[in-house]
Amino acid sequence: MVWKENRENAYCEITPAILALKEQWEKKNYIDPKLYKEYNVKRGLRDEDGRGVLTGLTRVGEIQSYSVTEGEHIIPQDGILYYRGIDARELVKGSVGRRFAFEETAYLLLFGELPTAAQLEDFCAQLASYRTLPTNFFRDVIMKAPPRDLMNTMQRAILTLFCYDDKPNDIGLENVLRQSLQLMSNMPVLAIYAYQAWRFSQGESLFIHVPKPELSTAENFLRMLREDCSYTELEARVLDVALVLHADHGGGNNSTFTNHVVTSSGTDTYSAIAAAMASLKGPRHGGANNKVMAMMDDIKEHVQDWSDEGCVADYLTRLLNKEAFDRSGLIYGLGHAVYTKSDPRCEVFRGYVTRLAAEKGLEKELTLYANVEKIGKQLLMERQHKSVLSTNIDFYSGFVYEMLGLPMELYTPLFAVARISGWSAHRMEELSIGGKLIRPRYECVEEHRSYTPMDQR
Repeated sequence: MVWKENRENAYCEITPAILALKEQWEKKNYIDPKLYKEYNVKRGLRDEDGRGVLTGLTRVGEIQSYSVTEGEHIIPQDGILYYRGIDARELVKGSVGRRFAFEETAYLLLFGELPTAAQLEDFCAQLASYRTLPTNFFRDVIMKAPPRDLMNTMQRAILTLFCYDDKPNDIGLENVLRQSLQLMSNMPVLAIYAYQAWRFSQGESLFIHVPKPELSTAENFLRMLREDCSYTELEARVLDVALVLHADHGGGNNSTFTNHVVTSSGTDTYSAIAAAMASLKGPRHGGANNKVMAMMDDIKEHVQDWSDEGCVADYLTRLLNKEAFDRSGLIYGLGHAVYTKSDPRCEVFRGYVTRLAAEKGLEKELTLYANVEKIGKQLLMERQHKSVLSTNIDFYSGFVYEMLGLPMELYTPLFAVARISGWSAHRMEELSIGGKLIRPRYECVEEHRSYTPMDQR
């Protein structure tokens, strides 16, 4: 390994030898896509009709997006997201005027019941008491070689916290609950501190604010992020709603399933959460709103009149024809792997987007989003021969975060701040009722052959 002072190093170079080895790999690693159908492989653990393959049972969360007739015909319906049997939209509505909607949601996911006022107060106090990092942890761990991708910094920090735990491998439910609550409390701190460390590495000034125990998760997130610690009531409410809507997603999403798989091995809490983080980091899972934002920036650059539906339609047509933006042929944020008719999270978010855009004076940008959503769905439904198509929450979440002044580097970490509540609930559920190592089957399609002696190769 050869490191250079300017951080460019031969260790990262793609050499002719590596390219030759890649060609060698390609010769023997092709699998004909036809074989997946021949062996009836459920690619992505999805049936041909798009339904997920049943791999477990849960009480934590549920998604309803279609009904099935007696003839097994799938009828799209408006999506509903349930947390412990309660419509997530009711949680948002019921929390109006209160500061702890996300904390109430986390309590519900973990313990299966809505908390009383006293229980919620005690729960928030418990989280606040855990919202501290070990002495010099920021200096010794987070400040060390911070990458721009904050998810890696957070994973490293989570795994390092293992070393500060006297009972890190104890998977008794009381110990896992303690670890889960501590990680839930520290996740927003890790996200913000990872961002501040990266900024400092880029020559920006460093400022670190400690969380205040009397504030909610959303309030602390905004306070720690901003140099002057200021935020409006609407900003905190919108971020709180975003955390509620991302807290869980039915158990079958990639990161939660990863959490179940890793937990079933009997590993420790820190490793299980770091594994879920690794999944969430992937652009096919947690990074979708970043893609939406990049696409919208390209639209703003190439569409002169954002309110002209014809101009927007021309651009989106070129996008679908792989002639614009990243030439993927995708309109990011439209359509969803699970929701068929509507994403309930997006429908909740829509009203807050309008209010926040009005407060920030960004009605023009909101008009562009509305046009892209309306026209993009029409074009996609025509091409895909569909009568309905949902708008993903990711279509608007990036815009909301931008209006809140959140840097794009924090979009996916914020997702983790919310989702760890669901991961924790699913981990405890897997430990309590699982008892089996999750081990699916892969069919080997390589031909059997004999070993060839060295002198005959």
